[in-house]
Amino acid sequence: MFIPLQILAVPETMIQRIDPPAPGKSPFSGAVVAGPFVFVSGQVGTDPKTGTTPSGFRAQTQNVLAHIEAKLSKVGCGLKDVVKATVFLSDIRGFEEMNEVYRAAFAPDYPARSTLEAHLARPEYLVEIEVVAFSSQGAGMP
Repeated sequence: MFIPLQILAVPETMIQRIDPPAPGKSPFSGAVVAGPFVFVSGQVGTDPKTGTTPSGFRAQTQNVLAHIEAKLSKVGCGLKDVVKATVFLSDIRGFEEMNEVYRAAFAPDYPARSTLEAHLARPEYLVEIEVVAFSSQGAGMP
């Protein structure tokens, strides 16, 4: 399917920041809607209720995908709308554990994906995932 070129024109007024940073916090928005696209910043596996980060690639991937779903739901999207994902792993040997959770979450609508090994922001972080979604509702409003 091709997107008509006129839909891709993004006037500045069509940019919306979701979960912008609080003063003194990290300088990035949790998500940005630009026209029909939703860009979700890299999410890590910290449990939002306890503030702790579980051990293991599987548990962290589950938390990461829950964070992504929460961000996307704020603009009327879900994992089915994700067109590109970038996965960062602290150790590539955790690929199969991450991939098992990822596969179940996205099936059958798998987005394009890149997976890399990287030093993440904190040593307890094993998985970080950022995504780009397409919203058929245009400016990202439900």
